[in-house]
Amino acid sequence: MSDTAGILGKGLLAALELAAETAWADLTLSEIADTAGLSLSDFHGVAGKDELAAYAETYFDGFMSEEGVSHDETPRERLFDVIMLRFEAMEDHRAGLISLMTYRDRVPSLLLKLAAARKRSADWALVSAGLDRRSGAPVPLKAVGVAYVIGKAERAWRKETSGDFALTMAALDRGLRDAEDRMQQFQRMTGWGRSRRAEEARSGQDKEQENPADKSTKVEET
Repeated sequence: MSDTAGILGKGLLAALELAAETAWADLTLSEIADTAGLSLSDFHGVAGKDELAAYAETYFDGFMSEEGVSHDETPRERLFDVIMLRFEAMEDHRAGLISLMTYRDRVPSLLLKLAAARKRSADWALVSAGLDRRSGAPVPLKAVGVAYVIGKAERAWRKETSGDFALTMAALDRGLRDAEDRMQQFQRMTGWGRSRRAEEARSGQDKEQENPADKSTKVEET
């Protein structure tokens, strides 16, 4: 099997199924391969347990999508909807993910990879919410803020017991509101985006001024 992403995805889901009953640290790759319906050789040069643990971030990022997100909502509301899709998908694998995260928290190499993974999650959340444009604040700065919010929301998700996402939604909403406030403060302090808006306004005015002339020219020509 040459599809690396396919192997990682099947391996991750199999590992999460096993980790619901067995600590992630105690899983073996041969057990994971057998549960996934793969041969052990499929994982050679592709993935071990740590690689599967790291892939969880990318896998669940894939559930964030613009589908079902209303562009009549505010940017913060769109981001909230998009990120909640991720946590809703995670809920189906709660026990296994808690086992994975408990293991991850004790492995320095995985924690180092997590920082970069959070940034990728934030980048995709912004794309899915239609916010990967230069307006408002620099996209990299927005991504850093959103990555921090996703991390805080995940910590709340880990504490959920009722399955109603109350803690997760509260943490996510609060985090996004705080991030929005900070972005607005950044704009006020730096003037970011003002020059571009002014240019767009001037461009619009120029077009309006050009149109009457164009029309009169056409009338004269006829």
